[in-house]
Amino acid sequence: FDTTVQYKHPAGCWVSDMLLSDCHNTPSLFLLLKDIYLNAQRPTSLSVLAAAEPGLRTSQRDGEVKLRIGESGVAAETPLTVNQMFTSAVERFGNFTALSWKEGDQQRSLNYKDYYKACCTAAKSFLKLGLQRFHGVGILGFNSAEWFIADIGAILAGGFAVGIYTTNSPEACQYVAENCKANIIVVENHKQLQKILQVEDKLPHLKAIIQYKDALKEKRPNLYTWEEFMELGRNEPDAPLEAVISSQKPNQCCTLIYTSGTTGQPKGVMLSHDNITWTALSTNNHIRLTNATEAQESVVSYLPLSHIAAQMVDIWLAMKVGGATYFAQPDALKGSLVNTLKEVRPTAFLGVPRVWEKMQEKMKSVGAKSSTVRRKVAAWAKDVGRQTNLTKMNQNGAAGRTPLSYHIAKKLVFKKVRKALGLDRCSKCYTGAAPITKDTLEFFLSLDIPLYELYGMSENTGPHTISLPDAFKLTSCGKEIPGCKTKLHNPDEEGNGEICFWGRHVFMGYLNMPEKTDEALDAEGWLHSGDLGKHDQNGFLYITGRIKELIITAGGENIPPVPIEDAVKEAVPLISNAMLIGDKRKFLSMLLTIKCQVNTNSGIPEDELTPEALEFCRKLGSKATRVSEIAGGRDRVIHAAIQEGINRVNEKATSNAQRIQKWIVLDQDFSINGGELGPTMKLKRPVVLKMYREQIENFYKELPTPTTPDNPLPPK
Repeated sequence: FDTTVQYKHPAGCWVSDMLLSDCHNTPSLFLLLKDIYLNAQRPTSLSVLAAAEPGLRTSQRDGEVKLRIGESGVAAETPLTVNQMFTSAVERFGNFTALSWKEGDQQRSLNYKDYYKACCTAAKSFLKLGLQRFHGVGILGFNSAEWFIADIGAILAGGFAVGIYTTNSPEACQYVAENCKANIIVVENHKQLQKILQVEDKLPHLKAIIQYKDALKEKRPNLYTWEEFMELGRNEPDAPLEAVISSQKPNQCCTLIYTSGTTGQPKGVMLSHDNITWTALSTNNHIRLTNATEAQESVVSYLPLSHIAAQMVDIWLAMKVGGATYFAQPDALKGSLVNTLKEVRPTAFLGVPRVWEKMQEKMKSVGAKSSTVRRKVAAWAKDVGRQTNLTKMNQNGAAGRTPLSYHIAKKLVFKKVRKALGLDRCSKCYTGAAPITKDTLEFFLSLDIPLYELYGMSENTGPHTISLPDAFKLTSCGKEIPGCKTKLHNPDEEGNGEICFWGRHVFMGYLNMPEKTDEALDAEGWLHSGDLGKHDQNGFLYITGRIKELIITAGGENIPPVPIEDAVKEAVPLISNAMLIGDKRKFLSMLLTIKCQVNTNSGIPEDELTPEALEFCRKLGSKATRVSEIAGGRDRVIHAAIQEGINRVNEKATSNAQRIQKWIVLDQDFSINGGELGPTMKLKRPVVLKMYREQIENFYKELPTPTTPDNPLPPK
């Protein structure tokens, strides 16, 4: 039917030439259809059958989806476009600070009125440069006001906002730009510009490049500074932009989040206006942020904005409540973050596990140098903090009497620690985007800084479950945000099943990938996460593994690697990263790295040990100061200590198949630059397997690593 010429009868029914021709053998039906045909009005152009109601998924760039609107509560809220949410924020919080950043020693800022105005100007500039509907605007650079303005400007102009990881190679940038048919790419500086110029001739849709930091080192056609770009739209009429904005629907795509490609090519996660605006609404209802009219929330933007977690917190949640977003320095993850935190004193802070681990390591190394009295006071306070917070946790936030010792510990230790970290105003400290160890959670809990775990993925617009001050359990990632549902698919006898999501936060589909979309969304529309999890009796969700990471040994035993890796890191505090090997193998083995200093400029791990690692070695009587003195079993004392730690982990193994038989300490720690870690410091297992193939194959050729102190150790 949809391939034939059709006419619409005034009464509203559709008739086809093909149908008419096929009906000559049925005279009565033919006469009826002929009457309709002769009375119909022939359209001026070929029409197709009125589009059926959209389904729950699409992989088409201009596709629409059926919104999963509920019957009551937050799930039933009226759908909004990004523009509607933004204009509402401007009406309520117009004169409040929206964005703030440092230029030299000067603190600059934009209020909500000027922020929106800048986004509209950027949108007009994009249109003038030829941005087409449902085409991408790639953004490649560190977090800044220009990043936000380019992102929202692209959405208002009817394009897709597309963050590109700053660590991407030129080829990886090309893949994303080509996949989203980017008309414009916004880069931070000359270094990022060079990546795009290297592949420019392979990007047929590209019309312009904009550099938002530093002076241009060369003039080229269609290359603009940020000032030149904004000038393009400054005096453009409002009407064309208004027409584009009014044509936008909540069920259309506005943002693409590219998965980091730890397995295969990155996929473009299509997020609709409703995905973003509704998730911001529901998350805010859950975590109870304060509107700026009462007391303004403030956050620090430093995590990669090409990742959904950073976008949801820094751009959308802040906008929902009129919060102020402060931009960290580009070297935030290399050491300057704490300085920014101390200056800003945020009210809410999201840290990936590696950020919390680095803080933990730093505090431990400072503590080790303290006087005996100070160390004893700190140990006493931490014990009080741990007990008080565990009691509070087990009461599910119910008001109970706080012991006097807690108030003393707070005054002597906790307040000072929070101030030193810049978290003295922060009532909401979150962790997410990768698994965090129980050791780190307990460390901060003992310092009266409970870390609230959250869980979700790009495909559900960020958060699905979030722990709360009055509803959290150690190692659980909390309960669903309002209006969302969880289903555990194919649970085993212990209740572990694949975690599936339902709600208005579930994505539209993967751009241009219908098969991959169908793999992620089942026939009923549930999003399959690929993660394994279980609920406790109170409805708290626990992540127990990842299906794709699950190691299936040659003997057929299913082993989730993360709990074993975490146990080894806890047993041997010298270990930075641990990766379990054993898929289709006869036994388990492990790659280990040592905690070392990181080059603050390049982010590359160095040979020198961290203060904490040095302290560990000294206590054992080792004189090692470098990784190269430990790697490959070169230090007999450290080798024996690691083996003893692994023996302790093996003793707790649920079966022989879950025991680590062999291990090796690698010459260098894992890093983003090295390729072993993704942008949120998540382990890229397939990459590590390739990089260290030789060492892994050697595990399965040689005799097991000695498992008792009596066995001979390798020579020095």
